[in-house]
Amino acid sequence: MAPADAAAKTATASNLFNIGAERLVLLGKHHQALMQGYLDGFIDETVFSDVALKKLMGARILWRPDEQQPLALRPLVSELIASMVADENRRQINADVAEKLEQIRNRVQAYRDAQYQGDYSVAELQLQRLTEHVHDLSGQFEEAIDSLWHRLNSDFGFVSSLDDKIRENERAQKQLRRLLDGLDLLDFNELIELAEGNSHLRKLLVSQLQSQLSSHHSSLLEVQKRLLELLAKFRQQQSRSMLINNMAAFLRQHPKYQPADYPNRSELPLLFNQAAPIVPQAAIALDKASERQLLAELVRAIPKATSLPLPDQQSADFAIALQDEAIAARQQALKLDVENFYLRVIDSTSSLSALEYLAEQQLNWDSEIWLYQIIAEHQGLPADEKQMFALLRDEAPASSMNQLLLIRDISLQLQTA
Repeated sequence: MAPADAAAKTATASNLFNIGAERLVLLGKHHQALMQGYLDGFIDETVFSDVALKKLMGARILWRPDEQQPLALRPLVSELIASMVADENRRQINADVAEKLEQIRNRVQAYRDAQYQGDYSVAELQLQRLTEHVHDLSGQFEEAIDSLWHRLNSDFGFVSSLDDKIRENERAQKQLRRLLDGLDLLDFNELIELAEGNSHLRKLLVSQLQSQLSSHHSSLLEVQKRLLELLAKFRQQQSRSMLINNMAAFLRQHPKYQPADYPNRSELPLLFNQAAPIVPQAAIALDKASERQLLAELVRAIPKATSLPLPDQQSADFAIALQDEAIAARQQALKLDVENFYLRVIDSTSSLSALEYLAEQQLNWDSEIWLYQIIAEHQGLPADEKQMFALLRDEAPASSMNQLLLIRDISLQLQTA
């Protein structure tokens, strides 16, 4: 190991020792309040000073799962205490996402059973445990993302070779892939069914968790971008390093090698033949009588420059007026086509689809503009005439996560008295 690498490793170990010792002292100094927070499920902020709270949060001992939630112990700190005191109700044997989801399902069922039996103290306790499981699930992803950022900011800087940097990058990408697979296990349709009509469960299992996981997705996207940028940079450095190393190895094997005099060769290798050809300059000799006729023909062949007069204010206003007339004519044509559609509905005995009529008549209108104009025409009718038409909307949600209804088609039918 080089002296510089040994010194850097010693400095890193000393820094980790100092940070770890300082945070262990914080745990010991506030042991009673932290243990009480472990039992209660939340931290009483009034027993700490502002300086102590900042130190505990900076030391990654406390955290706030949500802006509306009180301070709580970090999931890893809670697991450490649970393992030391052998608390089987709180100790996590398996920390994968599937196990967390199974624990959440069991807690929801226990909470509902306690409510059904009227044991509200047990139900409150089960709801507290369920809240901790949900925050632990979100905290697990947050800890993993922080670990990825730590790997980006530290591990890549301490490895000695580009190959090690690329291997660290691949490890980070595999960890990121596992996190994305873990996020895919969360089915919000199932969580909505678990919450049913309970407002507390719906806020905990759907609203808060969805907001937190959306933030985790954004963080993982930034990590992935950074990993790809670093990998491209490492590959570029690796290709240059391989070229230099191979050239150095070749020179060690052939110490008497002398580069050839390429400029004096008639056929250059393609690698060196990159210069653009020189274009010789040419000019007509005006002092030679034999070239005067050629010069006259060239001048005669030059196209005449046509000077276009700049438009004055009057012509500009005329152009704007023409544009307004074109827009008005197009709007009038759209209105006329919609009126023909309404007349077709009056003549028809069944409901008529707007998009089918648009395709049948081969009208050159955007489908969204066409549907919007039909709705606007229907809303503009008098009240007695509007009751003559039954307007049905074919609607569908934007996605499984977004309940915004989008209009896909409109059917119009003449109502019979």
